[in-house]
Amino acid sequence: QVRLVESGGGLVQPGGSLRLSCSVPRSITSTFSAYEMAWYRQAPGKQREMVALIVDRATIRYADAVKGRFTISRDNSRKMVYLQMSNLKPEDTAVYYCHIDGTDNWGQGTQVTVSS
Repeated sequence: QVRLVESGGGLVQPGGSLRLSCSVPRSITSTFSAYEMAWYRQAPGKQREMVALIVDRATIRYADAVKGRFTISRDNSRKMVYLQMSNLKPEDTAVYYCHIDGTDNWGQGTQVTVSS
């Protein structure tokens, strides 16, 4: 089990944007490009939910609540995954986690708060 590292969270006004980043440790020796990478979020009192998943540029899924506003991407050479969030809404407030799908590998989470 390895710990992924998220960054980029913060406080933003409704309608604003944030970009989250996730770094995958070099200790993962398998080919990073083979991993399905995902962003999840968990709001207070709610279950953790998948926000976006990327296999490659042709295979991407989004939760209905974020379609058209969020964009997931990856840089295999740097072992990084990104989540560009635009037109943020108060209901997007949550702790956002990076995850290697199908494994027990998660990050510590980064807080995103959307409030005026």
